[in-house]
Amino acid sequence: MKHAPPSTAGVVDRRQVIRAYRDNRARTRALFEMLTPDAYYERPIPLRHPVVFYDGHIPAFAVNAFLKKGLGHPGVDADLEVLFARGIDPVDGAAASASAVAGWPARDAVQRYVEQADDAILAALESGVIEGDGNAVLRRGQGVFTILEHEEMHQETLLYMWHRLDSRFKRRPDGYEPVGVTATRPARRERVTIPAGRATLGAARADIRFGWDNEFPAHAVEVPAFSLDVHDVTNADYRAFVDAGGYDDAALWSPPAWRRRQEGGRSHPLFWERVDGEWFWRGMFGRVPLPSAWPVYVTHDEAAAFARWKGLRLPTEAEYHRAAFGAPDGAERAYPWGEAPPDATRGNFDFRFRDPVPVGSFPAGASAWGVHDLIGNGWEWTATPFAGFPGFEVMASYPEYSADFFDGAHYVVKGGSPATAGGLLRRSFRNWFRPHYPYAYATFRCAGDAR
Repeated sequence: MKHAPPSTAGVVDRRQVIRAYRDNRARTRALFEMLTPDAYYERPIPLRHPVVFYDGHIPAFAVNAFLKKGLGHPGVDADLEVLFARGIDPVDGAAASASAVAGWPARDAVQRYVEQADDAILAALESGVIEGDGNAVLRRGQGVFTILEHEEMHQETLLYMWHRLDSRFKRRPDGYEPVGVTATRPARRERVTIPAGRATLGAARADIRFGWDNEFPAHAVEVPAFSLDVHDVTNADYRAFVDAGGYDDAALWSPPAWRRRQEGGRSHPLFWERVDGEWFWRGMFGRVPLPSAWPVYVTHDEAAAFARWKGLRLPTEAEYHRAAFGAPDGAERAYPWGEAPPDATRGNFDFRFRDPVPVGSFPAGASAWGVHDLIGNGWEWTATPFAGFPGFEVMASYPEYSADFFDGAHYVVKGGSPATAGGLLRRSFRNWFRPHYPYAYATFRCAGDAR
């Protein structure tokens, strides 16, 4: 690689983003290498495109969002940049079938495109004008950071997609073993009361190097006092709900959630499987006996039903922020534990483990109120529908990123999972899923009004 000149505009460190791009591509290649060749056209999740799409989509998105919109580049292959432009988020299987592509390109053609796109993007990062005020995509390096974080987010998508593939399509790494399968839930206080106070949602543009459009602008809200689970709901906790007939009690489910549960016919979390009368957890490379101390991964529908069964509810996005970043002295922290950047002592994130770990495994990551695992080990469902903050403006590099999902049919999740990259752990970052989407690494804890 030729020597890259330094950035002069103050936000983009050219050498750093080149390294980040190369590291991202290496991690994505490693994820594809987990699969056997015959998995390439498999569709492990009916509500998503097959594996081949994601191989082409990540570089095609970078060409479309950065090279074309930011630099006026002609692109690499116009047809493939249309085919691989955008994924799907259908409401059900029928809508997914309507979005199916009749025929995908041969693998060698896709991989030739990937190589050519990577070469073009790296050339632009090395010597192109990648930051400036002449084009909104280049302002504060928006286009560069968009493609970097887009790939990091898709790495998590790939992993939860791979999770649904049969083990014959995957290569089990040497030495891989799940952590804490036989551990029991920690014997700690169950709930904590968090006093009324202010929570700042979002961020000011000048305060962070990059954020997605739904993260802006910052705004403060007053949060009444509430109670919150110290730990996420575990598989053992949730099993009690299953055993008590929670999936058969319509009173615990909202009418739309009950309809979806009946239509889907599911009577337990998707990650659970019952064999010969015993519960197992479907891991990436095979079943393990259901780990009682791991956080349960469920849909918003399932989480809300459990909370009602307990006489509680899901926390709002503002309550999550108050619990995660607030402090008794009125200050707000960058992370639950303080200002120090995330590291391996703070939580289960950034691909350190391939599975959840027992709740409470990272006491150094607890918040000022003693609430554990607010970042990592599973996205946290909230009761808040995904929408823009007051003053929301679409971003130039990816204008449809958020606004297309401001439909009341998606809910905010916060915090991150084992497969969430470290750069996405900032306080203002927001993720979202449909309430019945069962594939994500998403857990929950219960909230209630303060007594």
